[in-house]
Amino acid sequence: MKVTSVNVKKIDNHENLKAFVTIILDDSLAIHNLKLVKGNNGLFIVFPSYKGTNEKYYDIVHPIVGNLRKEIEKEIINQYNK
Repeated sequence: MKVTSVNVKKIDNHENLKAFVTIILDDSLAIHNLKLVKGNNGLFIVFPSYKGTNEKYYDIVHPIVGNLRKEIEKEIINQYNK
């Protein structure tokens, strides 16, 4: 799968949350509400999740293959820095 579109909505008034992001994969699948977050080791992405009844958070969608996650993260950070 390839990232074919990235839409970044920057957040200016939050310390760690830098943007909300929508990506499109292979011009076929949209994933909304990814978050771009500033951590101790730089920027990283957080996939959409929900809070369970046990107060833990669970991903709604996430890549199974590690290199896809890296590609998505790279494309989002590149678009954020433009």
